[in-house]
Amino acid sequence: MTRADHRSRTEPGPPSSPPVPGRAGRTGRAPAPRTARGRTSLLGRVAPPVLVVLLLLVVWQGAVTALDVRPQVLPSPLRVLEQGWAFRAVLWANTLPTLQVTAVGFAVSLAVGWVLAVGVDFSPWLRRALVPLLVASQTLPIIAVAPLMIIWFGFGLLPKVLVIALVTFFPIAVGLIEGFARADPEAANLLRSMGGGRWAEFRYVRLPGALPSFFTALRIAITYAVTGAIFAEYVGARAGLGIYMAQQKNSFRTDLVLAAVAVTALVSVALFGLTYLVERVVAPWIKGARR
Repeated sequence: MTRADHRSRTEPGPPSSPPVPGRAGRTGRAPAPRTARGRTSLLGRVAPPVLVVLLLLVVWQGAVTALDVRPQVLPSPLRVLEQGWAFRAVLWANTLPTLQVTAVGFAVSLAVGWVLAVGVDFSPWLRRALVPLLVASQTLPIIAVAPLMIIWFGFGLLPKVLVIALVTFFPIAVGLIEGFARADPEAANLLRSMGGGRWAEFRYVRLPGALPSFFTALRIAITYAVTGAIFAEYVGARAGLGIYMAQQKNSFRTDLVLAAVAVTALVSVALFGLTYLVERVVAPWIKGARR
């Protein structure tokens, strides 16, 4: 080793310049915190529909006040809110049976939809046999089927569960079937070349690939589930928002009917938002893929 080499190893190099405060990367700006970006994005999604609803309520209130419309015909939003709050205990007592029927019926619908979709994915014969029947099932008028369910099965839980399942299983089954069919063929070929069988292909390729379509179908079906429960109760039930609306309509309490409608809308929106939470827990990669 020469003296020059020794000197170059032992002598300290020039001091590095201290970091300039407030600079980050080439742009010279610190990245915005992720929570702030998420908050801004959420506000941007929620603000427009809220503003539209508020505008419609203002127009509704002004029209009813200016035209002096009778409450039996069209109550004002303030009257609906006032009477809904006054009868909140009764509304809540009728909301619980509707939530129970919706949950049970939707669980049955999920089970039926998954079984049908997986069977169709594994069997081309079942695809040819069942898919036309699935489409035909949606041509049945619910307004005619629901009273028949009441006649056949009475006023208990079963007819309402069947109506909800009939309304909601179709989007779930079709969403899964289409999601399975859109699986990545290159990934499936790679798995088969490594010795994977049909079940391994379904588990590692087709099932994860179908989840985005499934959650899209789930959001459509959950709103149909609440509507189906209300309609089934409207035809015949002992308790629930549907039968409550029918009773108040017969009493010309339009304000309480609209209060029940508002509760139904809030329940539907809450269940719709719950699907995003389930999606984030079950398949967190879907949100990143959307971005």
